[in-house]
Amino acid sequence: MDGAMTKAPLGGKKTGPNPTDRGKSGVKRSLLTEGHGVPIGVAIEGANRHDMKLVLPTIKAIVIERPEPTVEQPQGMCLDKGYDYDEVRATLDEFGFTAHIRARGEEARAIKWQAGFKARRWVVERAHSWMNRFRRLLIRWDKKPENYLAFRHFACGLIAFRAAGLFR
Repeated sequence: MDGAMTKAPLGGKKTGPNPTDRGKSGVKRSLLTEGHGVPIGVAIEGANRHDMKLVLPTIKAIVIERPEPTVEQPQGMCLDKGYDYDEVRATLDEFGFTAHIRARGEEARAIKWQAGFKARRWVVERAHSWMNRFRRLLIRWDKKPENYLAFRHFACGLIAFRAAGLFR
């Protein structure tokens, strides 16, 4: 899971001052992907919301039925340092996820020492890049958050179809 911010020049609900864009109106999307980078949950909020506040809405937005985590098959969630809070760990524990929260740069240092090792959190960064390729969604022009979120879900569906080789 990871978050990304985009511009929202027309404003509307679920927008806020973007701290990285001189306080202009923006929106933050929180994206949850499975191990191959296919999006399975997305939530939106104002750009001034902290990533940790979007953990619960993003987990609740999972659109597929999750298998029950077991001792033999635990379900991990990789997060960056922005999620390193007890509240996040409690939420993940409540839903049966094993938290893997690393400090910034720690994962990059591990790659240098192990040949063939890929950082697991990079799959969500790749999914954000795929989302940014939908020009309709790169900048939020919708005033209604329901319409914007619907187009986000449509983009997630297209990404899933492309990953499965069903739609090119």
